[in-house]
Amino acid sequence: MTLLIDSHVNLHHHSFDEDREAVIERAREAGVGRMITICDKIENFGQVIAIAGEHDDIYASVGAHPHYAKDHLDLTAERLVELGRHDKVVGVGETGLDQHYKFSPLEDQVAVFRAHAKAAHTLGKTLIIHTREADDAMAELLEEEAGKGPLRILMHCYTSGAELARRALKIGAYFSFSGIMTFKNANEVRDIAREVPLDRVIVETDCPYLAPIPYRGQRCEPQHVAEVQKAFAALRGLGEEEASALLADNFHRLFPTIPRVVR
Repeated sequence: MTLLIDSHVNLHHHSFDEDREAVIERAREAGVGRMITICDKIENFGQVIAIAGEHDDIYASVGAHPHYAKDHLDLTAERLVELGRHDKVVGVGETGLDQHYKFSPLEDQVAVFRAHAKAAHTLGKTLIIHTREADDAMAELLEEEAGKGPLRILMHCYTSGAELARRALKIGAYFSFSGIMTFKNANEVRDIAREVPLDRVIVETDCPYLAPIPYRGQRCEPQHVAEVQKAFAALRGLGEEEASALLADNFHRLFPTIPRVVR
């Protein structure tokens, strides 16, 4: 069975409350060997880390999504470091800038982002970035933080432009692509996915959101990362096993404390 890795799941989401364990088991049966479940609000960290703690193949992040930045203005780097020292925490975030929905003021998003970046520097753990319609501001912030010292950066569920991609690549960022790659009108995302160097790419579902074709309109599950990986492999002319090995290698460079699947 081809190895799959889902680098971004939201298993604490309420849509999984009735069948979370079944969802996890379906993922395993489909070949998903590793998952990272993401923290969106600090108040949800307890649930996120509990899910990771109960499963050997699931890891976690700590952070607050930019949508909720206005509710996290008292969140310090020190608090993130305290929570992030848990051995199952492999990333800080998702954090970043979102000027599409503007649920939080930009200045609040920037302030909370800076706390996350400082924590990622301190912990030596990967900074997981959400960015939407804020390309120039995001590039400037990332360049500033990368200038402070070694920093692993993941541009999660990338849907932004080519210029931000170029600037992020220059500072060593990795890119994750989701089921959006399979959407009919997502030509710009596919264009970026074709151009990003093969050693800087991983895949994800962002479940329960963004179910890939042929599941679009349904609740997305980690098992659906098979369709994302398949789409990426076709886009780059890779064989199934070649893509699997490549994406696994990239994932483990980005999250080096996660043990590889023994096959």
